[in-house]
Amino acid sequence: MNAMERKTVDPKSLGKVAVLMGGRSAEREVSLMSGNGVLAALKSKGVDAHAFDPAERSMDELQREGFQRCFIALHGRFGEDGTVQGALELMGIPYTGPGVMASSVAMDKLMTKRIWIAEGLDTPAWRQVRSVEETVAAFKALGSPMIIKPVREGSTIGLTKVISEDQCAAAYELAAGQDPLVMCEQFIAGDEVTCPVLGTGADAKALPVIRIVAPEGNYDYQNKYFTDDTKYIVPCGLPEGEEEAIQALVLKAYLTLDCRGWSRADVMIDAKTRKPWLLEINTSPGMTGHSLVPMSAKAAGLSYEDLCVALLASAALDNAA
Repeated sequence: MNAMERKTVDPKSLGKVAVLMGGRSAEREVSLMSGNGVLAALKSKGVDAHAFDPAERSMDELQREGFQRCFIALHGRFGEDGTVQGALELMGIPYTGPGVMASSVAMDKLMTKRIWIAEGLDTPAWRQVRSVEETVAAFKALGSPMIIKPVREGSTIGLTKVISEDQCAAAYELAAGQDPLVMCEQFIAGDEVTCPVLGTGADAKALPVIRIVAPEGNYDYQNKYFTDDTKYIVPCGLPEGEEEAIQALVLKAYLTLDCRGWSRADVMIDAKTRKPWLLEINTSPGMTGHSLVPMSAKAAGLSYEDLCVALLASAALDNAA
């Protein structure tokens, strides 16, 4: 699928479709919003689409009920981390988004960083920590401010920005409550941007960059999904050449992890040096009314409904027979 082309897709050719939503992760509420949006969009285009919540139904019902492809609108663990992808591979049901390995690696922020570093891609300095004492040591090494977050969570759940040693204990406990794997990360002060990628291999294309301006620079769970105070600027209005450089960086980050279908990478631009730093990549991005991939796609001339159909048409298997 070329991200910049709108191809006519016969909805009947897509077969019986399950929109996987809800699930068991901490992002269940957001996933239900994403999934219901996708479901309505697909139905409006004549697709035989049905809601399917893996937290309430056994995955083997997908096979028994004759579903022919899945749109994964699950977020976080047990949906975005390769587990559902593996189940669908075993059943032979094509699904949207990256495959098992790419999904699993991208969900793990430490593994993602290790691969990006090995490939020469810039990402902020970090430390994995297993205790409050290690968190304090990381703060001394990385400096203030510092980000403390769970390794395998999304939507800024369990994330804290700390500016003093005495904040480290509570921040560590908050993150560890979400995931036993916790990381500390150097904070990059500057512009916060995000950039989606659509497509696979040589056909993968980066969409327009979105600049995010959150209240007091706090782009947390509430400001992401439940307020209208955060400003999303697209066209991004960055200095000349910066958008193209970020798109090239994000596309390389996407291909390095062997992503396919779609994903969205988050980037910080250092205010002093204007250097972009990769933070993480989301392999099942949000599709809510506040979500960023639909916003970027719209700027590229692709409606929400056409985006959903295009993504569904790109559904694939790692190991197609």
